[in-house]
Amino acid sequence: MISFVRLRTVAAALVSVASLAACGSDDGPTTPPVVANGSLVVTVSGLPSGAAAAVTVTGPNAYSQTATASTTLSVAPGSYTVAAAQVTSNNVRYNATITGSPATVTSNGSTTVTVAYSMTANPTVVLSGAIAANRTLTADTNWVLRGFVYVNSGATLTIRAGTRIVGDSTALGSALFILRGARIDAQGTEAAPIVFTSQRTAGNRSPGDWGGLVIVGNARNNRTGNIIVEGSDGSVVGANPAGVVYTGGTVDTDNSGTLRYVRVEFAGYATLPDAELNSFTFAAVGSGTTLEYLQSMSGLDDAFEWFGGTVDGKYLVSYESGDDHFDTSEGYRGRNQFVIAYQSTFITPRAGAGAVSADPQGLEVDGCNGGGCTAPAGGNAQSSGANDGLWNMNVFANFTLIGTGAATTPTNGGVGAVLRRGTGGYYINGVIARYARQAVSMRDSTTNNRFQADSLIFKNNYLAENGVQNGGVFFDPTGTNFGQEASFTARGSVNTVAATGVTAASLFGGLPAGAATTTAADFNWLPATDSPIATGGLSTFTADPRIAARAGTFITPTAYRGAAAPGGTRWWANWTNYARN
Repeated sequence: MISFVRLRTVAAALVSVASLAACGSDDGPTTPPVVANGSLVVTVSGLPSGAAAAVTVTGPNAYSQTATASTTLSVAPGSYTVAAAQVTSNNVRYNATITGSPATVTSNGSTTVTVAYSMTANPTVVLSGAIAANRTLTADTNWVLRGFVYVNSGATLTIRAGTRIVGDSTALGSALFILRGARIDAQGTEAAPIVFTSQRTAGNRSPGDWGGLVIVGNARNNRTGNIIVEGSDGSVVGANPAGVVYTGGTVDTDNSGTLRYVRVEFAGYATLPDAELNSFTFAAVGSGTTLEYLQSMSGLDDAFEWFGGTVDGKYLVSYESGDDHFDTSEGYRGRNQFVIAYQSTFITPRAGAGAVSADPQGLEVDGCNGGGCTAPAGGNAQSSGANDGLWNMNVFANFTLIGTGAATTPTNGGVGAVLRRGTGGYYINGVIARYARQAVSMRDSTTNNRFQADSLIFKNNYLAENGVQNGGVFFDPTGTNFGQEASFTARGSVNTVAATGVTAASLFGGLPAGAATTTAADFNWLPATDSPIATGGLSTFTADPRIAARAGTFITPTAYRGAAAPGGTRWWANWTNYARN
């Protein structure tokens, strides 16, 4: 029998042994060994300069790291996966091929994974017929307009920055119509403008390669009856034989959407004889619509044309137009500021697309012409712009209009500003230079009636190097039409006529003489050092309540003349283009 005392002694001995085991040896407690990191080298290639990669590295213990270029990562040993998302740069998509993933990283070791990007073809999508529901166009797709494409009432067409849309070269006259009640939301950026252009390759393009952009709003104009957009009834794929009616609107504040940083190139197809589409057509478009930073380049017909309506615009550019750069009529009452037109030649249109106009001008402004005109034809009444018969009462401020100079001009063209058919309107702080026939012409008695009353003002403009094909004429000669310099002076519309020898080129920081090698970077519309257009502008409207009322808060008074402030921002830079083909 074992006594209780003996059992207690044995237990104590066991406890002592366990304690010794727990304490370890005399060298102290054991520490885990230190494991050194390794290197994971990720090399990225194939992307254009400035484009950022989209690489993700994942690994043990929820490790995650992104990389936009080649990099070396210090990571714990283990297995790592490298993935790369598609990259879009300048509307070109790049997909990646990855070699070496998953990668095993060892302590103090180095492992490399390669990410090789290469271009992949953007998908091509053809737009045709009607767009009846909201739709978005993105820059990673090639969009082709085939025939007349209509955005129907109630639908919004959204176009993302950098998107390129071409007119189908096999369906001549292809055009985009934003119909009454529809909207367009096309907001490009200076770095990524939205471009509507020819489907043909650079060097093979021509004015008239496709139709153009047409927006129809619900504002008022001064014609009655079912008047259709010129050319909208032509024999084009998908066209409605009845055409697109734009008369009958009632809402001057109507909103057709937003155009910002948008170019239209090589447009202006003649769907019928004497029925051309323009680069930009604004038919009865209301003041709720936003137009900013728009360019027409190498169009066959007018660059910008307004038929009635009230829409305002800023930062509008037209280079090389087959007809007028800016054409308004039928009770247009909108305001436009910072406007540029440049003409050095009349380029050849596409065969079968129509002909260059016989009377291309810088500004062509009509009160009303054609059937159904309701604007007063005579009368010397004041035009307030409210319920006055809806006379044409647009405002153009800070415009720069440059003509061809001694280059050949079509028969009746080559005038900086033609005012006719009973128009009113205010034209202030502008520059008209190098127009072959003359700077300004007031064509008829009904327009003179507006001028004599108070509804047409042409003042604080600078005129240089005009009339080189017409004996140096700047205004209408005595006994011809109504726009003599003395008539303007008598009405307080004082303008500056440059001294003989002052050239258009001397006014600006950089004005190309006109050549096929000209690029957009050659244009510097800022006034040159000591340029006379750096001063002389109407810097306040308070002295003339008529101008103040018309200008509202949209038009800013400036001490300078022309489209750019001395030493100011080159607002046309980076997003505009220049090309003849």
